[in-house]
Amino acid sequence: MPELMIAVGVVFALITGMNDGGALIAPGLRIPGMSVAAGLALLVAALVAVPLLVTTAVAETLTGSIVPTDSATLAIGFVVAIVVAAGLARRGLPTSLTLAVIGGVAGAGLGAGLAVEWAAVVRVLAIGLAAPAVGMLLALAGAAVWRTARTARYLATVRRTHVAAYLAQCVAYGANDGQKTLVLFIAAGTAGGGPATPRWWAYPVIGAVFATGAVIGLPRVARTVGTGIVNTRAPHAVTAEFASAAAVLGSAAAGAPVSMTQALTGGLLGAGVHDSYRRVRWRVVANLALAWAVTLPAAFALAGAAALVVDVWTA
Repeated sequence: MPELMIAVGVVFALITGMNDGGALIAPGLRIPGMSVAAGLALLVAALVAVPLLVTTAVAETLTGSIVPTDSATLAIGFVVAIVVAAGLARRGLPTSLTLAVIGGVAGAGLGAGLAVEWAAVVRVLAIGLAAPAVGMLLALAGAAVWRTARTARYLATVRRTHVAAYLAQCVAYGANDGQKTLVLFIAAGTAGGGPATPRWWAYPVIGAVFATGAVIGLPRVARTVGTGIVNTRAPHAVTAEFASAAAVLGSAAAGAPVSMTQALTGGLLGAGVHDSYRRVRWRVVANLALAWAVTLPAAFALAGAAALVVDVWTA
């Protein structure tokens, strides 16, 4: 079972890179001064370094707070999350993998007859649903600041601020949403009788596979997040990056997993609405909202059915 969980964890890291990596890099593509390679390197470095050196609180929340730590249940939940996220990614709709994982693990736990901690599920969902709203409100405030900050060195200021905002976003991702890639590696270690921490080699493996997924997913996701929500200008991207970083770092302090893609989408929406609600491509926003709405119930139902089948098979 540990070997199977590691294999699923590797595939999940790839899908996470395709879904999240492209979404985080895409808004800054129109700002000169940071190449795609540099942006990807910073994101992968934060994904590896923050949980390794600072905290794995969010990974621990996802590992054992929703259902009692059970290797088969976690594996089923993550496999279903992969299926749901991959299906939506093919349509260029980056969904919340956090919602997919929560729905998958809770559904698998229910199907396997385990005690699901519904209070923990509701708490995580409430914080997750608040993330795009908080990102939007912070972006509205940030956009107002930008409007009063136009100077002769405006473009240079935007470039420097973009670097700071993107770094904050990367750190927030490593402290929160990115830690879902560690869950199966932690569970594999405990299933093998080891400590509840990833082995040292898990970090470079996750980083390499995530980077590969980001490269694969960037072109498709960039059309949705990078320019699909609004015709992104430099201040939009910087505002959204700062807003999403603040929203997600606040949730990380509470150990609650939050989707960075949702917070970033809310940030882009807030920045666009501040200019004019007509700048927002509401059809794209509606499609993203639909993807988020179906992610958790679809993952919950599929994982519950899969767990029942596995339970009957192994009885």
